Amino acid sequence: MDLTRKPSWLRAKLPGGPGYAATRQLVDEHRLHTVCQSAQCPNLGECWSRGTATVMILGNICTRSCNFCAIQTGRPEAPDLGEPARVAEAVARMNLRHCVITSVARDELADGGAAAWAATIRAVRHRNPRTAIEVLVPDFKGQTAQVDVVLDARPDIFNHNLETVARLQKPVRVQARYDRSRSVVRHAKGRGFVTKTGIMLGLGEEEAEIAETLRDIAADRTDIVTIGQYLQPTPRHLPVARWVHPDEFHRWKEFGLGLGLGVVESGPMVRSSYHADEQSLKFTGEEHLNTVNALAEAGPSEV
Repeated sequence: MDLTRKPSWLRAKLPGGPGYAATRQLVDEHRLHTVCQSAQCPNLGECWSRGTATVMILGNICTRSCNFCAIQTGRPEAPDLGEPARVAEAVARMNLRHCVITSVARDELADGGAAAWAATIRAVRHRNPRTAIEVLVPDFKGQTAQVDVVLDARPDIFNHNLETVARLQKPVRVQARYDRSRSVVRHAKGRGFVTKTGIMLGLGEEEAEIAETLRDIAADRTDIVTIGQYLQPTPRHLPVARWVHPDEFHRWKEFGLGLGLGVVESGPMVRSSYHADEQSLKFTGEEHLNTVNALAEAGPSEV
C-alpha cells in the first residue's frame, strides 16, 4: 500500500458552517487553547461544527517531546490563574452535556499542574452542575499524590492514554513509560472512578502486541478504550508504518468487548475525545451525575 497518500477511509470533514464559526469565536473570545488545533486533529471540522471542542489547559507548550504529537515543545509560561473561570464560562456558552479537558505535560511545575487541573474541574462543575466532565491527563511522572489532587476534584471520567504497545513506548513517547501509565489508570480505578485509555495503530506494532495491550487494559479494569489510526503531523515526526483498514479496527473492537471492556471505540478517525459524549453516555447518566455532585459537596475523598 502507498504510504505517501491517505486511503479513502481517512477523509475528514473540512471546517466550515455556523457551528464551526460559533465554536471558533468562543475559543478565541475566552483565549482558550484546544488540543484540536495544537495537535492538528483531523476531526476539528466535524467536532467544531457540532459545537464541541477539547479544551487544553496550562498553555500550549509541552515540556515533553513525544515523536507522534504536533504540540510544541519548550519552556512554558506560568499557569494562568484566570483560565479555570474562562474554561467554565466557555463550557456554559457551548451548553455542553459532556466536556473534555486535557493539558500539556508540565513537568517543570512542582505539582505537575495538578492544582490547576483541580481548579479547572471545580470551576466547570460550579458553573455547569449538569455537565459531565472528562479529563485526559498526563502521567504526573506516576506521582499518585498529584493524581489524587485531580481525582479529589471529582471528574466524571479519568482518561490517560497508553498511546502504543509496550515495545514502542520509548521511540513514540520518549519520556513516558508503559507500566507507569498503567499504574496511573489503575490508581484512578482503585479509587472508584470511571477510567479510559487509548492507543494508536500504524506505528509498527504487531498483532500479538495489540492483543496483549488490550488484555493489559482489560486486566486494569479500564471502562473505555479508544483505538485510532496514527497520522504523521509533520515530516519531523515518526512516519506512518501502515494504514489500518476499517475491518481491522472492527476486529479489535470485537476483541476488546470480548475481554469484558465496557466501551471500545475503534476506527481510523477515532481519537481520545472524538464523540466522547456518545462513547461515555452509559457512565454519565442522571444517576451518575447525582452521585458525583453528592461526592463533590461532601468534600475531598479519603479513599
